[in-house]
Parts: sequence; C-alpha cells; structure tokens
Amino acid sequence: MKKNLIIAILMTVATTVLVGLVYPLVVTAMAQVLMKDKANGQLISKDGKVVGSRIIGQPFTSARYFHSRPSAAGNGYDAANSAGSNLGPTNQKLVDRLNADVTAAQADNPGKPVPADLVTTSASGLDPHISPAAAEFQVGRIARARGVSEDQVRALIAAHTEGRQWGFMGEPRVNVLELNLDLDGLAR
Repeated sequence: MKKNLIIAILMTVATTVLVGLVYPLVVTAMAQVLMKDKANGQLISKDGKVVGSRIIGQPFTSARYFHSRPSAAGNGYDAANSAGSNLGPTNQKLVDRLNADVTAAQADNPGKPVPADLVTTSASGLDPHISPAAAEFQVGRIARARGVSEDQVRALIAAHTEGRQWGFMGEPRVNVLELNLDLDGLAR
C-alpha cells in the first residue's frame, strides 16, 4: 500500500511538472520562434507606441474615422468580457438599439440602406473588421470631415480590403484600425 501511495505521488508530481510546466514552456517558445507577431497579440504600433491589435476591435466615434461594428462585450470592446448580447430578435431592448443605430447612421447617408454590420454586434463583440459595403457607406462623411476627395478614401478602402480566407472562407473584410491609421496619412 505504501509503495502504491509513493508511486501515485511521484506520478502526480511528474505529470504536473511535465504538463503544467514543460509543455507550456515548449509551446510558448515554439510560438515565439515560429510566429512571434501572432503569439504576442498582433499588436500595431505607430511612432513606437502600441495603438491596438489587428484582431481586437476598438471604438472610433469621430466623424474623421471609419466606425467599427457596435460591441456587446462588457461596456464595449472589453476583451476580458467577450460575448454577444444574447438578446433575441424580438427583444425590445435590441429592437430599440438597432432602430437608434440605423437612424444615427442614416443621418450621414439619408435614403441609403445601412449595412447590417454597422448596427449589429459580432458574436465575440470584438470584431476588428467591417464589410467593404460598411466602409463604402462611411466614405462621404469621412471625406467631408477631412476635406479630401471621396476617391482618395475609396482607394484606401480598396487597399485595405482583404479577400476571403484561402479564397473560399468568410467574406471580404476591412480592418478598421489599420484603415484609420492610413487615413491619418492622407494629404489634405
């Protein structure tokens, strides 16, 4: 019995060290060597300062910038509280928010249909992308606010539009943070 207890304790210690220490350290080291950018959150820097991540959305409210999708994560874009709203399509709170968001978006483009991703949240609440249609919808507002031509803004959208992953998965998309950073570089 004593021999079995000693073996059990040694196995517990050995597997704890192997699976709890050695394996995570090896995986972390491999990630740092093979894909350092992805292992570190795909951070974006500007002038030596980290301004965001390629994979986590953030809010933009100024008329001079492209606006992201709304976020239901915590108080908005809270990576520690990633989730959708869990409100069903008949929930009055969701209907009221959607109506308010559509009305606000149509103020910039009266009579134009609002792309769904400008008024609906993603499942995680942290989606860093919008559709090319959502970016196009915002062109007039941004061009007016910055005093640049709509063609200049459209050229930036085209340059930042990513195709389907592996040519068949998902939809074309535009990373809002990367687009807005390049938007700051537009000549006036």
